[in-house]
Amino acid sequence: MKKRTVWTGLTLLMLLSMTFVGACGPGVDTIKIGINAPLTGDIPKVGEGTKYAAEMWLEDINAAGGLDVGGTTYKVELFIEDNESKGESAVAANTKLITQDEVLVIVGPQASKQAVPAGGKANELETPMVSPWSTNPDTTLDRPWVFRACFLDPFQGPVVANFVQEEFGYTKAAVLYDIASDYPKGLAEFFKMAWEEAQGAGSVVTFESFTTGDTDFSAQLTKIKESGAEFIFTPQYYNEVALIVQQAHELGWTAPIVGSDSWGSAETVELCGEDCYGLFFSTHYAAAGAVGETKAFIDRYNENHGYVPDDVAALTWDTMGIVQRAIQDCGEITGDIKADRKCVRDALAKITDYDGITGKMTFTEEGDPIKCAVLVRISEAGEFEFYEQVCP
Repeated sequence: MKKRTVWTGLTLLMLLSMTFVGACGPGVDTIKIGINAPLTGDIPKVGEGTKYAAEMWLEDINAAGGLDVGGTTYKVELFIEDNESKGESAVAANTKLITQDEVLVIVGPQASKQAVPAGGKANELETPMVSPWSTNPDTTLDRPWVFRACFLDPFQGPVVANFVQEEFGYTKAAVLYDIASDYPKGLAEFFKMAWEEAQGAGSVVTFESFTTGDTDFSAQLTKIKESGAEFIFTPQYYNEVALIVQQAHELGWTAPIVGSDSWGSAETVELCGEDCYGLFFSTHYAAAGAVGETKAFIDRYNENHGYVPDDVAALTWDTMGIVQRAIQDCGEITGDIKADRKCVRDALAKITDYDGITGKMTFTEEGDPIKCAVLVRISEAGEFEFYEQVCP
């Protein structure tokens, strides 16, 4: 026989009152922060770096006894959701974090393919979201609730184009990119625009594309080899970079292959090996030769996880610090989730001169930071060496 539980009106009223105070009223004692990351799918190393950096930040908060906001100390809880490296999953993750978990603010997603649609949902549901790594302009465009901790592709594209022209003196470029993914598609177009503005129409002699999941690039690379291009620009993720570079070399390509911040993963050299030695890419920070707080973060991360943190981890660390500053700048947590989210959003918009390990940041009205880019060379030891810095 099925056991039934009968609640008295008084008991039920007391329970409802306790629930209300714990979640929404002045008795709130925990600040909830959502993490939307690709723990599985095409780029799990990106999700891993996100998770590790966020957890390192939480370790420091816990060691301090909690997060002090206006003289009151709160526990902090991370709600980590796997977006599976898919746009629709990133939207679902944000929806859950906002409506079910009732987080105060969301960190992530990272890749633009997930951050652009997820940002739309965060903006719709009026919850502040900060993407550490998404460089596509659409992530924050006309979205007052969405921010980022990295530079944008309209800046990165010209940075790479100008670097190649000044470093090598080339006049003919080839581009190879994933047409089905927001980040590489957008950056490829910004690079092409900048290159042809400097070198003239047609100086991108071939503009080759493929689709997410492709692993054979021989047809595109053969066309590039026959085009007269002096170098290849390919703004792809670490899982594709190794295949592209290795297949190009197998076809006899000996000229430079240049990348973007998506090359910055610890897995790039792991997968690519010596084929990537000597190549350049634009990114957010360089681990080799780092000093001060940047070196302290790198050493601690390396000691905990056995490898040097990539730019995703470094940017996530900075993002957690930015979120912390915004929460503390609110001065109090009222327990009214809607009002508290609005306060954090407004505080984020007012942040100036935040000193992060990836550079100093001041947000524009669009939620984008004004910050520098770094050109990195992959050394013969497989390390990401600082080569030069380019600022707006």
